Amino acid sequence: MNAISDLDTVLIGAGHNGLTCAAYLGMAGLRVRVLERRGGVGGACVTEEFHPGFRNSTAAYTVGLLQPKIIRDLKLHKHGLRIVNRRAQNFLPLPDGRYLLTGEGRTEREIAKFNARDAVRYTVYQAEISRVAGVLRSLVLNAPPNLVLGSFSHTMRELGKLAAIGKKLWQVDGLKAAFRLFRKSAGRMLDDWFDSDPIKAVLGFDAVVGNLASPYTPGSAYVLLHHAIGEANGKQGVWGHAIGGMGAITQAMARAAGEHGVRIDVRSAVREVIVERGRATGVVLEDGTPVRARAVVANVDPQHLFQALVPREAVPSAMAARMKTWKAGSGTFRMNVALSKLPEFPALPAAGDHHTSGIILAPSLSYMDQAYRDCARYGWSRAPIIEMLIPSTLDDSLAPPGAHVASLFCQHVAPQFADGSSWDQHRETVADLMIDTVEAYAPGFKASVIGRQSLSPFDLERIFGLPNGDIFHGALTLDQLFSARPMLGYADYRMPIPGLYLCGSGAHPGGGVTGAPGHNAAQAVIADLLQK
Repeated sequence: MNAISDLDTVLIGAGHNGLTCAAYLGMAGLRVRVLERRGGVGGACVTEEFHPGFRNSTAAYTVGLLQPKIIRDLKLHKHGLRIVNRRAQNFLPLPDGRYLLTGEGRTEREIAKFNARDAVRYTVYQAEISRVAGVLRSLVLNAPPNLVLGSFSHTMRELGKLAAIGKKLWQVDGLKAAFRLFRKSAGRMLDDWFDSDPIKAVLGFDAVVGNLASPYTPGSAYVLLHHAIGEANGKQGVWGHAIGGMGAITQAMARAAGEHGVRIDVRSAVREVIVERGRATGVVLEDGTPVRARAVVANVDPQHLFQALVPREAVPSAMAARMKTWKAGSGTFRMNVALSKLPEFPALPAAGDHHTSGIILAPSLSYMDQAYRDCARYGWSRAPIIEMLIPSTLDDSLAPPGAHVASLFCQHVAPQFADGSSWDQHRETVADLMIDTVEAYAPGFKASVIGRQSLSPFDLERIFGLPNGDIFHGALTLDQLFSARPMLGYADYRMPIPGLYLCGSGAHPGGGVTGAPGHNAAQAVIADLLQK
């Protein structure tokens, strides 16, 4: 077949960031073609039937970080997206029969059941976190300062951007708090703020979600902050559910992109990025078909891009060295469960708002720390951390009448085993452990399981391209954040090979269903192709 050469942009991967980027490029009038390896769009943001009659969000499972500007710009509501908020935010049942239920109008009262001082401190804590999160929220849809030794004027301009961020934090009295959040572990920070374990557990969970670390690992406070910058339906710090599952988001994005002339080809895996005379000029499909374009945009993790897709001889030595030390790996074991009935918790037995919340099964920070230590020693936590969502309480399209689906986001498990054994050997054992863990908090849960889907880090990489199961495409550590994501000098989505761009979660601001890397990369491509 002849090469296709009338494209402005060829985009690798139809995950949510790729679709976001493609839609913006199409809206700018560029000719765009998206190539997706799987049989449908969405990447890890999909809804699939995992048991006859039962559908669920297979990997990504909750809405809260998707940027409102993207929803507006792409007119996602017009294209069928509908988001409903949880009626409560988090439910923490405890082994002793007590519970903590958080959400608007109830959190402080619930905390006071355990410690009156903590209830008062919570308001102050939230105000401090919100000040810092507000500044970070304003940075999400902009490229970070591109710090690299270059011309004096460029360096001063980029340092000026960094100074402006510091000024914003100072103006909202958030500079000291920001330094604490970037430097400390979440555990130390929360221990300084609160005395009672339940509120520390609810808040600390966000520091380990998708993060193979203890809440006492230095830098984990930032991961907590990363999850605090979101909103749903205009309410900050609130999580929601997309009717029809997370795939409803990417289906709406695909429709928006198609409306602006974007062509999306599924079952079209890319084998290689074409680099000619030092410039990216297209890609080669697995079947050998070349697809040429003025720009190549990659919605894959940076290691896969530079270690598998770009020819080795074309990768600059500095980027090759960076990718050898790039940290990517998750402690995530993901399950989707078909249930004959709603789980019942002795701590709060009747059906209620708590069933619509994120149900956290991890009673304390010390429990989470031990889960991480067990994983490092044995390969998986003997007493795992689980967040369970039951989206069918908000969306009856996911399960037959009277039945339910549950999402289990489980931690910690090792991406790979030191003894050389495989996840094919351990998958069902670990899945049984996760079901038994829920059973301990909700007796009868195990008997209500009709069917289940179990996804180890190996499966998350094999199916969705998440490196070692890493939902962020790379750890959210200080050396891999902001101007250093994916590498100093290339934080503006332009990679070291001219014509090559990165729009996935390995670029700023990182992972989660935000759409932000796709939005920001599109602005770089548009500037380079249309505004020169």
